[in-house]
This record gives sequence, structure tokens and C-alpha cells, in this order.
Amino acid sequence: MKKKRKKFTSRKERQRTLNLLMVLFGVLIVFAIMNDEFQLHKKPELILKSIPLGNVEKYTPLLQKELEKVQLEEYTPLLAAVMQQESKGRGGDPMQASESAGLPPNTIKNPEESIQQGVKHFHRAVHYGEKKNVDLPTIVQAYNMGLGYIDFVAGKGGEHKEELAKEFSYMQVQKNPDLYNCGGDKNNFRYPYCYGDFTYSTKVFKNIEATTSFTLKRSEMKIRKE
Repeated sequence: MKKKRKKFTSRKERQRTLNLLMVLFGVLIVFAIMNDEFQLHKKPELILKSIPLGNVEKYTPLLQKELEKVQLEEYTPLLAAVMQQESKGRGGDPMQASESAGLPPNTIKNPEESIQQGVKHFHRAVHYGEKKNVDLPTIVQAYNMGLGYIDFVAGKGGEHKEELAKEFSYMQVQKNPDLYNCGGDKNNFRYPYCYGDFTYSTKVFKNIEATTSFTLKRSEMKIRKE
């Protein structure tokens, strides 16, 4: 008998899933620190939630503020990881949200407007993903590939896989091969899957791991200076 997957229907369930993800990454990083023989003379206050890297960090309060408006503030570390992947927090459209608003790339020039639109796009993806009973990686991938990817994965079992992202990408390429051709560069890692980035979701979740590691290392540095 085929098991039914549990749907992300409540904020508590979403929060529990994200908390588990962050704790798992945190445990792995703590073990890595132990293997490197860090000797701490004082007990560190290790913050296991992500503090994003570089320019993204300054936008985290605004990300959280906008997410609170749609009751998705528990996704702040995840959206920071999305911004890290999209732009590393640089430029006028750090969430690369112009296309989700039906505009040409980089039309948005104001970071606050970019974050507002990025959160709006993500909120739509979460709402639609819950309705279609897909997993969280599918929702993250849909930030890059559009809500059509949620429909596609829902019809393929509801769980994101890079092979499914490739398949969906190639379908879109076939619709407009002159546009989605990786700039004619056959050496591009995405070629011939030139619609979106089939590795996007994987990269975003790795960004969460990397930013968690960054947070722990900064905490260690502060302790050593004391």
C-alpha cells in the first residue's frame, strides 16, 4: 500500500520541519568543530539559526518584517539563503524578483521593493505547494522555475528531485529554444536544461548549512577574544 505523505498544512508543522533541518545542520557543524580540536574555555552561546553571509545579512530584518505580514516569519533563514543564491545581496533587485512580477530581469531597482515582491512570490509558492501537497524543496525550486513546477511535481509523486527539475526544464526549453539556450554556451553546466537552474533547491539548502557554519565560527571568534 502506498503511504500518504504528510502535507505542510500548519505553521507549527512548517516551523518543526525548519527547526529540525537547522538542528541537523548545527549538529554536523558542531562535530566538525570538535574534529578540528577547538578548545573553548567558556561555554559558547551557539546560535543555530542562520545568519546570512555578506551583504545578505543587512536585509534579514526586512525579510523577516515582510514574512511576518504573511505569517511565514519562520522562513526567514530560508529566504535569506534564497537571496544568497540569487544575488549574494547585491544590486537593486537582490531577490531577483522582477520576472515573478511579469517584468524583464532586473527591472526592479529598489531592494525593499525587491524583497516585498520576492516574499509575495514565495508566499504564493508556499500556498500553492500546500494545496498541491508537495514537499518543501519543490516549493523552493518553484521560486526559480515558477509555480508550473509545483503542478509538474504534484503529478510525479509530490517530491522534488533534480531529475524532475531537468525534465521540467527541458519541457520549457522545447517551447522556446531560442530564448532558453544558455546563451549558446554548450559548456554551461545546465545545457541543454537551460530553463532555470535544476540544482537551485539543492544550492539554497546548502546555503543554509554554510550560513549556519559562518554563525558558529563567528561565535567561536568572539569567545576566543574574551
